[in-house]
Amino acid sequence: MPNIHVLVNPDAGRGRGVSRADAAIARLRERGIDPTIHAGSSAADSRRLVAAAVAAKPDALVIVGGDGTLATVVDVLAGTGIPLVLVPAGTGNDLARSLDIPFGSDQAAASAADAAIDGTPRSLDVGEATCPDGTARFLTIAAIGFDAKVSERTNTLRWPRGRARYYLALVIELLRLAPMPFRLRIDGVDSPVSDGILVAVGNTRSYGGGMPICPDADPHDGLFDVVHIAPVGRFRLIRLFPRLLKGTHVELPQVTSMRGSEVEVSAPGLIVYADGERIGTDSVRIGVVPGALSVLLP
Repeated sequence: MPNIHVLVNPDAGRGRGVSRADAAIARLRERGIDPTIHAGSSAADSRRLVAAAVAAKPDALVIVGGDGTLATVVDVLAGTGIPLVLVPAGTGNDLARSLDIPFGSDQAAASAADAAIDGTPRSLDVGEATCPDGTARFLTIAAIGFDAKVSERTNTLRWPRGRARYYLALVIELLRLAPMPFRLRIDGVDSPVSDGILVAVGNTRSYGGGMPICPDADPHDGLFDVVHIAPVGRFRLIRLFPRLLKGTHVELPQVTSMRGSEVEVSAPGLIVYADGERIGTDSVRIGVVPGALSVLLP
């Protein structure tokens, strides 16, 4: 019988983690697997439990959670060779979207869990972002500039709750919008673009629950897609949003797309987020670790 471990984040997706975990575990048991179950109550707890699961050398590790859950454990799991099975239970599920993993219901969670038994193995690239005040690995997108400022503002606001807090943060940062004097280097070469609204470094296509900021990113090719948006006013940026939601913004003259395996960005007041988590400030060097994570896909 395969040795399968399951890590559950019960708080994922505003409480959907428990329901998705129950569905996934039930499916594994239907298929004759008696999994070892770990339930983390915090990021530190999840890291400790994943380390314990890795030490047990399971045939697969099923993680029930979202992009935030994965962000807390990716550095523990990367390089171990232990296959990851993702059962999406988060709010955005951007990694699942990029890997075509079903999500959105208990039935989808059960279908995702099937990959632990008969999934297709793939190698997944991992990004590593290093700032003067922090380093972290990530799987989706590193956000630098306007989008990172919106995340920062969202985290500092105490009111309102839920998605309304994000929308309020978005309005505040739109009112404060100003170009940043980016210095951007890709694979050791100065980029022809500089001042801008944001830089997105994508291992995968989307962030924010499906916004394809880097629509051509491929997490299996050993390269990042880098998207730079030139200085625009707040009203033009608002008009850009429908195209951002479709991924057609890259066709506009204000948008430059580049590719590379190492990206360096600096600017006064720079804030860096990756996988929705704060990494650091002032400057960042982002490198790709090709094929560092093994994943079983449905």
